[in-house]
Order: sequence, then structure tokens, then C-alpha cells
Amino acid sequence: MKRVFPSIVILITLSLVGLMMLQMSWIQNVLQVQKQNYYLDLDNAYVGIVKGIKERLSSMLGFNPKTAAWESRDASNYFWEQLNKIPSDEINELIKQELEKNGIDLSYEFAIMSNDWNYSSIKSPGYVMDVMYANSFHKPITADNRYFISLYINKPKNYILRRTSWMIGASVLFTVIIISAFAVTVRTVFRQKQLSEIKSDFINNMTHEFKTPLATISLAVDALGNPKVQGRGDQIDYYTGIIREENKRMNKQVEKILQAAQLDTNDLDLNLQTVDVHEVVTNAAANIILMVEEKHGTLEQKLMAKRWFIKADEVHFSNIIANLLDNAIKYSKDPTHIVIETSNPNSKTMAIRIRDNGIGMSKETINHIFEKFYRAHTGNLHNVKGFGLGLSYVKSVVDAHQGKIKVDSTPGKGSTFTLEFPMT
Repeated sequence: MKRVFPSIVILITLSLVGLMMLQMSWIQNVLQVQKQNYYLDLDNAYVGIVKGIKERLSSMLGFNPKTAAWESRDASNYFWEQLNKIPSDEINELIKQELEKNGIDLSYEFAIMSNDWNYSSIKSPGYVMDVMYANSFHKPITADNRYFISLYINKPKNYILRRTSWMIGASVLFTVIIISAFAVTVRTVFRQKQLSEIKSDFINNMTHEFKTPLATISLAVDALGNPKVQGRGDQIDYYTGIIREENKRMNKQVEKILQAAQLDTNDLDLNLQTVDVHEVVTNAAANIILMVEEKHGTLEQKLMAKRWFIKADEVHFSNIIANLLDNAIKYSKDPTHIVIETSNPNSKTMAIRIRDNGIGMSKETINHIFEKFYRAHTGNLHNVKGFGLGLSYVKSVVDAHQGKIKVDSTPGKGSTFTLEFPMT
């Protein structure tokens, strides 16, 4: 699976790159075709213009346009002379109709002239020979090419591109959709892969956490069955005490898992009441002082808040303080030094800050520590146990109390967790 997945991603990526290259080639071809179509439309419009001029001349002079000798030189001269009698407005209207009929809706200027640069009186007011002739389209009116119409079309920049904008836009849109779908798919697969790894880690951790107390209980039970122990009350008390402590330890682990399941269903019921934060912090500190001393450490309390009562669920609030202190001990180095501070950042909130001198965390780790089952890499520190549920639970409880939690940490220099809660 580790080799197959990257291969699939690479193949799909290459396919997308190939598809985009084909799209670019297709767009270039479309632009070229549209350009050819534009000139073809212009040629068709010219044919209609010339035909209309001849029909107008024939009607004015009393000739049949189908039998008139348009090809003879004398006829060319005669018709040229008579052409000036047609009002410019009629020619202009004829040109406009033919252009619109062929899908060219652009402003234009025109002039009818001979190949010896002799202007006729038939031209639009805006036609300027020196400016427009070189960029105009020319179409002969007579068969000998002596007389022709010069048509200057005011074609805006990127006109051909605009003619195909809807096709190009649709192509780009669908390409973006395909790329987005691919990105979402890859992200989902990565996420599923991470969840699979997290699940495996969780099962391994859970097995380890339950296996140790079960093994200890099993040994204690075997010892109680030993005839030498059965006759000694102190030994019985000792082994039953071990069984009791290991049982409590297992119950705590089960409770953590149940808390996680409760959070999954968004069923965190809070029994809000006025809570003395300093009292909760003091009690939590008292419960861990022995573990701190075992690591030759110190626990410093700086309860500086002027107001320390908040509305909270005392059980959940006590749990999050205990979890953060427990983490501070787990990830600290000898000698352990933990500081608990309280303060009032403003008149409406109370802050609790727990600082340790532990192994610290990278920015990447900080981005994930509140995710369920996530456990930070601890390098050579292998004695840190747990399911990766503690900080997820802390975040959920803090959010349920409309509070905030922030983490500041530097690898090798420790971490600081700051909690802020609205006061009563």
C-alpha cells in the first residue's frame, strides 16, 4: 500500500498534466478556427455587399442584374460613373445588413474607389485614407478589379478570443473542477491513511495500557493463592492493595475512552455552577506533588488573579486542569519544574497558565495536538503512555465553556498552555 498509493498519485498527476496540455492545444486550435471563420464570414459579407450594389445599380438603370455585362471594361466604367448616384446611406445600410447577417457586429468605415486611387463620393464620413487603407479589407466590385470597396472594421483587441470566450471558459471551468476533485480525493485518501495509522496506534496503546495492569493483577491473584501468603495478613493486604490500584488505573483508562465517545456524539452535558478556580488548582497541584517530587522537581503556584470565580462544570473543569498537569509531568525533563499561574487579562476574563520545562513541541505538532488520538513524537522519550485523548478532551471542554486555549512551545525548552474563561 505504501508503494501503490504514491504510484497512483503520480499517474493521476501525469494524466492531469497531459489533459491540461491537450486543453491548451485545443484552445489554440479553436482560436485558429475562429480566426478562419471570421475571415470566411467577412468574405461572405463582401459577396453579399457586391451583389447588393449590383442589384441596386441594375434597378436604378433598368437592367437585369443576371444578364448585365459586368465583366466588360466599358460596363465597368459606366457602372462606376453611375455608382456615385447611389446615396451613401443606402450603401452603408447594405454593408451593415450583410455584416450582421454573417455575425460581425462591429463598427466600420468604408470607401468605394478605383485602383488608380481615385475616390468616389461614396464613402463613410469617418474613412481616412492614410490611416485606414493599410488595415482595411478590399474586395473588387468589377471583374477586371479596377474598382473595389475598402472596408475598415474597428476590431477590438482580443476580438477572436472573445468570440470563443464561452468555450474557453467552460473548458477552464471543467478543468478546475477535475483538478479540485483530484485534490479533494488525494486529501481524503491521505486523511483516511492517517486515521488508519491513528487507529492502529490507538489499539496498540490501548492494548499496552490494559495489558500491564491485567498482568499485575494476574500476578497478585497467583500470589494470593500461594499457601505461604494466605497465612499472612500483611501480605494479603499488600496484594489486594495492588489489585485495587491496578483496577483504579484500568477504570481511569476506560473513563477516558468513554469521554472520547461522549464527545463524538456531542453529548457533553455541563452542570454549571460557581467554581473557585484557585481551590481547584490547589487541589490538582496537591494530587500530583508526589509525582513531581519523584522526578526531583518543583511545582510553583502563582495565584495572582484578583477575581477567580467562574461558571463551570466542576468535574470537567477539574479534569482539564489535572490533564494539563499530568501532561506537564509526562513530557518534562529531570529535574521537573512546573509553574501554575492565574491572572485577569481584563475585567471579564480569567486566565490559567501552566508552564513546564519539558521537551517542547514543533509548530507542526502544535497544529495537531488537539486532534483526537494524536500523539506527539517524543524522540528518545519512550516512557510516555496514553491514548492521545487528553488534549482533545481539554479542547472540547474549554470550547463548551465558551473559553479559549492557546499553546506556546519551543522544542527543547518546554510548553505553556494558556486557558481563558469568562468570569461570573
